[in-house]
Amino acid sequence: MTIRALHSGVEKQDPYCSGRHHARSEFLPAITIARYKYPKSLCLVFIMPDEVRYAEVQGRKVQWDPAQMRKIREHPCFSEGACHNFGRCHIPVAPKCNIQCNYCIRDFDCVNESRPGVTTKVLKPDEAMDMVKKVVDKYSYIKVVGIAGPGDPLANEETFETLRQLHEKYPNVIKCISTNGLLLPDKIDLLQKYDVGNITVTLNAIDPEIGAKIYQFIEYKGKRYEGIEGAKLLLSQQMKGIEEAVKRNMIVKINTVYIPGINEDHIPAIAKKVGEMGVYTFNLIPLIAQYKFANITPPTPEMKRKMQDECSKYVKQMRHCQRCRADAIGKLGHDIQSCVYENK
Repeated sequence: MTIRALHSGVEKQDPYCSGRHHARSEFLPAITIARYKYPKSLCLVFIMPDEVRYAEVQGRKVQWDPAQMRKIREHPCFSEGACHNFGRCHIPVAPKCNIQCNYCIRDFDCVNESRPGVTTKVLKPDEAMDMVKKVVDKYSYIKVVGIAGPGDPLANEETFETLRQLHEKYPNVIKCISTNGLLLPDKIDLLQKYDVGNITVTLNAIDPEIGAKIYQFIEYKGKRYEGIEGAKLLLSQQMKGIEEAVKRNMIVKINTVYIPGINEDHIPAIAKKVGEMGVYTFNLIPLIAQYKFANITPPTPEMKRKMQDECSKYVKQMRHCQRCRADAIGKLGHDIQSCVYENK
């Protein structure tokens, strides 16, 4: 049996721990005390090789099995170490979106452009499966198949047909989705059914007044909501969805777009809130100035770094994001989708 000791104090990143500050004990190198999922808690973790890991958190056991740990170790967006060794295949099967963000445009594509919402083409589920087969057969380092657009995956039935086939034909690939969270509480059971273990939620505000400045409209159950009413609805659904995902031991990442003059003073509060909810990591994304926010100057790299340092008090930071396209294939920063699509 392996037991390791980690405690609050010295910064040393552990890939499985949602806390930031910890270090090995000099006296008990075999006992683990770390913050797993609950940033303000200390927990004892007993690790048996190839068996289930349990963390005693706030009086109850939280289970971390080897399959769950693999979803961190081999996912390039959830582990900075993984991004050098493993890759992902985004399959663009979800064209429709149910919200309109004031920074988002999905209506054009350039092979040299790397940003969310961009794809060379939208695939049907069967085409997506052909693409997955081609990629995983040829590139053994591709461990993750994700759906990240170009719209919101949960607003498209094609997403769930694709996930169904993935679950049936490729049970061992890591499955992930990226969503605005509006439909996450409604679809969480389906995601669990199809073994989606990694979920990214874009959360730009936890104050509806700020959210109203970011979202032009929200469409939910056939009705359009605008302003604070729409922002309140979206926030309520996002909070419920994140809570349900964490409860199901899904590994949750939060994306927050850093919009100077809109939400910059509010971002640490977002990080604090989601840290308390038990998300695994937090990804701060600088604004790409376009659409209604075309005249806003994006944050500088130094501004981004300082904000990440501030947010790291509350939740583990992802600092290696490449702002992937909806059809990205390959390792982060080393995309190969143009070659794959050309040879399709």
